[in-house]
Amino acid sequence: MATGTNIRTYFNGTWHDGDAMIIRAADHGAWLGSNVFDGARYVHGVHPDLDAHCARVNRSAEALMLRPTVTPRDMVEIVREGLSQYPKNAAVYIRPMYWGINGDVTAIVPQPEETGFAICLEEIPMAPPEAATTLGRTRFRRPVMESAVVNAKAGCLYPNNARMLTEVRARGFGNALVADAMGNVAESATANVFMVKDGAVFTPIANGTFLAGITRARHMANMKAEGIDCFETVLSFEDFAEADEVFLTGNMNKITPVTGFEDTSYQVGPMTKRLRDMYWDWALSGARPA
Repeated sequence: MATGTNIRTYFNGTWHDGDAMIIRAADHGAWLGSNVFDGARYVHGVHPDLDAHCARVNRSAEALMLRPTVTPRDMVEIVREGLSQYPKNAAVYIRPMYWGINGDVTAIVPQPEETGFAICLEEIPMAPPEAATTLGRTRFRRPVMESAVVNAKAGCLYPNNARMLTEVRARGFGNALVADAMGNVAESATANVFMVKDGAVFTPIANGTFLAGITRARHMANMKAEGIDCFETVLSFEDFAEADEVFLTGNMNKITPVTGFEDTSYQVGPMTKRLRDMYWDWALSGARPA
């Protein structure tokens, strides 16, 4: 079942209307998990950082021993062609994907000679401006490079995120605040996390256990341009319990305010609101229109 509506699928060199079938029963990616994806957004008539998302899906493919077959530049143009069939006021999730087709003599390792590729476009509304979430702790942690392909945006990583979400949502929270292998805060179950204390912004240092996201980097660049102090550092759960503001950053909704962490409550503060405004000022003035 799809997440969004009004779906278009690019496969085998052609755009198709609807949720087209793309993976065969014996494809390596169908049963051995060699699939990667990335997610960009089309909203307000622009697609911020689309080129960076297309470049990252190729790096993710290489991390899973797949051979990328479409250059980021060509991928951007294919996406733009697909977006031309949507109204300018549509909010579209853009998902390029690769997967393994054949395995080698071990069956486990994908052969690089043939790689599946598709792009899926789905209309998924942006969250309303007043939307927020709450965070709970989970016993599940982010893996390390030695045990998982944490240097890729790979589908095989997401069952771990799903059990994080299932655990905390059963306790009434909207998302999970997740530890790395050392017990320090890494991110949420779905997005990167920031906190504000005494006017400065802090985020967990990128230590290889999670993807330091493209939207995260964009917010940090915007802060630097405006002279806002933002520090990548080691953060504990106690640091978040004592924060003045907390927010999540990710491609799906750009910034999501956090109003609670376990027994701690937060207001949607001025820094969160300012950074959201800064993001859209940047996106609507500098991002390439579709």
